[in-house]
This record gives sequence, structure tokens and C-alpha cells, in this order.
Amino acid sequence: MSRLEPKKPPLLTSEPLTGDAVSQSLSLLSGILKSSYGPAGRLKQLHNGVGGCVCTTSQCSALLGHLSVSQPVLRVLTASVRSHVSRFSDCGLFTAILCCGFVENFRSLNLAPFTVIKISKHLLGLCMDHLKSEACGCRVAVDFSSLETLVCLVRSILTSKPACMLNKTEVDHLTTLVLKAFLFTVPCHVETNAVLGKCVIVPVKGRRVADSTVLPGLLIETPEIQVRKPLAVKRTASNVIKIAVFSVSMSGDGFHPDEGAIAVHHGVSLEVSELSQLLTVGKQLVEDEVGLVVCQKVMHPSLKQYLKENGVIAVDRAGLSLMEPLGRMTGSQPIASIHSLSPGCYGSLKDLCIESFASKHFLHLIPEDTVICSLILCNRSETAWDELKRVCETAEHVLQLTMKEPLALLGGGCTETHLASYIRHKSSSLPASTFKDLGCSQTQYQLVAEGFCRSLESVARSLSHDGGEVLTDMVYGHCWCVPSGSPRVSRWSDLVSKCGCGMNGNAEDLSWRFLQGQCGSPVTQGCPKEPSVKVADLVTLDCFAAKCSGLQVALETANLILDLSCIIEDQN
Repeated sequence: MSRLEPKKPPLLTSEPLTGDAVSQSLSLLSGILKSSYGPAGRLKQLHNGVGGCVCTTSQCSALLGHLSVSQPVLRVLTASVRSHVSRFSDCGLFTAILCCGFVENFRSLNLAPFTVIKISKHLLGLCMDHLKSEACGCRVAVDFSSLETLVCLVRSILTSKPACMLNKTEVDHLTTLVLKAFLFTVPCHVETNAVLGKCVIVPVKGRRVADSTVLPGLLIETPEIQVRKPLAVKRTASNVIKIAVFSVSMSGDGFHPDEGAIAVHHGVSLEVSELSQLLTVGKQLVEDEVGLVVCQKVMHPSLKQYLKENGVIAVDRAGLSLMEPLGRMTGSQPIASIHSLSPGCYGSLKDLCIESFASKHFLHLIPEDTVICSLILCNRSETAWDELKRVCETAEHVLQLTMKEPLALLGGGCTETHLASYIRHKSSSLPASTFKDLGCSQTQYQLVAEGFCRSLESVARSLSHDGGEVLTDMVYGHCWCVPSGSPRVSRWSDLVSKCGCGMNGNAEDLSWRFLQGQCGSPVTQGCPKEPSVKVADLVTLDCFAAKCSGLQVALETANLILDLSCIIEDQN
């Protein structure tokens, strides 16, 4: 077939960062992300313009998932950030805003990209060495024998997303539930290769957040079950409930025409043959003293009735998402064929009961050893529930990461301003051999270092959305937000009471200064002191692993973008 129009040559764009289109797109994306950042971030409403669901959010994964990005440079940036979020769940906006800041600040220096990349990598190394050192003033050790730090960490995540629409009482309630759910997933018996369990979120929309709760084990929604009748469960001689889990359809329509032809003898009915095989399976289940049968897909009504008459509870349409936690909790092996059952495929339960929430009825599977739990999550609207679900999943993942590496970083912009203060001090006292090894002059190094620090500070400035001033102190290098509309005073201590993380108060003279934007003269900074950490004073904490990764991903992505010499796009 001949083409209706001739094939177009590829579009080649040289030095893409010098064009206005990239600059405007980057500035627009940066503005969207910055305005969404932090507890006071502005919500974004996203829809595709041709119908479909509307997403109201300020969360990075939801924002980037719904934004349509056509600019190739921005695709690189958003792909890197989404990859980071898929691995760590947290610090997505931090990573994206910081990456935009690096690109904007570095491209304005008029230095060769090769020079900027070498120097920025060295600065990143200084940051990472500082964050991993015991002397780091923005690092907090997490003690799992005490809940204070963990509570602060979870509360910081829950309050960072205003679309959840939570008040203080609800935040405290959910913080307790998230921690309780996490502790359920920690194995009681320590093994060489201990594996954390799983928390399954059960949606109940249209109810108060205060109605949310955590239960050990799994909940399977069963609309057909009769709540008023007592639940008679068949048990084995050892007083446990034997369970069989089927991942194959038990509906009796096992033959599908699209799978090929099948030869059938005259007078033989496929439906009757399938049902006969299903009833044979049912008889074996009864003989093996199985008390509960769970099917991922549909179960034939005749089989369900047969099992019911023989004292076996049957649940179908359980869904794929429950198969893995169900198998892990009960020790059962998913049965993938109705033609063979082995005794080793069964699992066991401690107990079984009925739970009701709102208008929903659930079968509550209670295990012998709890590493799987169910979080019944309630919220007043679907939009708020969707955001809350994402936030609770993030909190669970952050707790898992923190268990592997029991550290946290100061939140509220204090880690960013502290690192900027540290880099300014460190870069002013480097030996001449460092510049020789990097192949740059001291002036070039200082220029890149200042751009690096301004990028970090731009993230801290993004926390203020009402036009108020943002300060940093010259003693600890922490971040301080001045409320908008505050009168001009001779002493900043009259306007600020606590720094962003809550660690420092205004009792001493901390020599505050404004956080500058892209313009402004370089700042001379002494080495920031390490304050005495009091966990009870902390207001905001960030995940150590997620933020360290975000810092590295932001710089590596920015360097990749700076190194782009041309873009080739297929127009066909």
C-alpha cells in the first residue's frame, strides 16, 4: 500500500536548553510543583479534557501520573522522578523541584556543562558524606524501642497532603493506626532473613475518618453472608480451620473457544462434565476436613450449595490482590487446577468471624501468627479517600525503609538550608589541590557551589505559599517562615517562634538572613552548629533513605539534561 503523504525527516533540535520553549516549559512545571509542596501546598485538579475521572491532589505520583508532558527534556525529568517515587514512595516533589532548580541555576552560569557536572558531582559527594557522618546536624537517629520519633515521622507524612482534609484529632488517630498496622507486619520471631508482612487497605468511603481501624488478619467482602446467623465453622481435630485457596475459575465454564478446538464424544455434555468434576473436588475438600474455601474467581452455585450443606464456608470473587497475602498468612498454596489436589496445598486459620463496617459485611480471617493485617480506611469523600490511601501507603513504605536504616532527616526545609550552609562553609575552605584535581578554577567552583546552594534553598522557599518571608539562621542553618502580613520589626525573633522542624526556638540571637532567589550576591557562611536534638520538640521529619536518593536523582538528572547536545524527534 502506498503512503498517502511522503515520509517526513526527523526533527533535530541542537542545544535544546538554549531555546525559549524548553525554558518556558521547565519554568511552568517548576511552578506547578512548587505551588503543590508542603502542608500548605495548593491543590491541583487534573482531568484529560475528553471526560473521565477528575483527580484533586498535591501528591507527586498523582500529579506526574496525570500530567501530559510532550517536551522531551521534561520527559527525562519526570521519568526520573517517577522512577524514584516507585522505589521510595516519598520525597517526589522534593526531587522534582530540586532538579528544576539545578537545571535553572546551572544553565545561567555560562560555564561549560562538562565543568559544571564535575564540580556538582563533587558537591554531591560532600553532601552525602556529611549526611552519613555522625556529626551531621540535620540527622536524627530513630529508636524503635520508643514511639516518639516514629509518631513524628508518620504525622509529618499525613499532614503534608492537604487534600486528605484531616484535622488534628484525625491525624493523631490515623498516626496511631498506621503505626499499629506496621507493628502487626513485623514478625514476632526473629529469623536470619526476616521478611516484613503486609498491610491491606480496605476502602470504606463516605464515613468519618475516626471510624477507621486496624484488624489482624484479612477481610474479604462477602455481600451474600447473613450477619444475623451465627457462623458455624468446621474445625480439625487440632482445633484449627483448614483453608483451600483456588486461583482457577470454578464456574464450570472451563472451555473457551478462543483457546482452540476440543473433541467431545457423542452424547457428552461439557457443562455436566465440568460440574461433575467440580463436585468431585467438593467431596475431596469435605473429606479433607476443609472449613473454608476461597476462590479468586467465580464459583459454580451448585458447588457453593454442596459445600454449604456440608458445613464448609465458600467465598468466591476474592480477587487477585488478596492471593499473595492470603497464601502468606495461612501457608496455603494457590490451587491452579480442579483436576488435582494435594494435602500440602491447604493452609490453616486460628478463627473466622463476621465484621460489619457501614453497609459492608466482611469475613474476618484471623491467623495464628499475625504478619498480615487489614487497615479499614474511612474518609468522607472519594477524592479525600484516594489521597489518604496514597499517603497511608507512603507512610507504611517509609517505616519499612526506616527499619532498614534507622535514621531520619529534619523536615520543614531545615535539612535543605542546613546543607546549603554546610556547602558554603566547606567550599570556601577547600585546598587548592581539589580545584586542580577537578580541572577548574576556584572561581568556577564557587559559582557552581552557589548555584547548588540556591537550588537547595529554593526547595525550602517553596514551603511558603502566602507571600511570607523565609529566613535561615547563621548559627544552625535552619529554615524559618515569617507569616505573611507581619509588620517590619528590628528583631526577627519577635516574629518567629520555631524553625521549620521545631528543634530550635527564638531564645538566642541566631543572626537571621533572607533566603535569596536566583539573583543575589554570594553568602559567606560559617560551619553550622549541631543543636541538641530533643525528639519531643520535633515537629517535622523526613525519610532519610528517600531524601538521600532524591538528592542524588535530582542532581544526576539535571546533569543529564545539561549534557544534552541535541534532540531527534520522529515526526511520522
